[in-house]
Amino acid sequence: MDVLFELSEFFKFFGDTTRIRIIHLMLSGEISVNDIAEKLNLEQSVVSHQLRILRTANLVKPRRDGRKMFYSLDDEHIGLIFNTGLTHILHKKGK
Repeated sequence: MDVLFELSEFFKFFGDTTRIRIIHLMLSGEISVNDIAEKLNLEQSVVSHQLRILRTANLVKPRRDGRKMFYSLDDEHIGLIFNTGLTHILHKKGK
């Protein structure tokens, strides 16, 4: 049962629109915090907070280049989970 609890906790991280939007951007590859903030029209502090949550959940991984931080999906499973959920939603909408 412990594994099912962990799975439940894992899916909670997908329950926030801002985090989903960030993950969606990362499907294309690594992206800087500044670029995420710009593309999503969010304050950098908001983006940093959400990235900290995603990093703690092992959904994204950071890379520092000088003063800039870049983030990418932790592994291919995150993209698969995202795309599977999106495919299901679009299927139910008839698209």
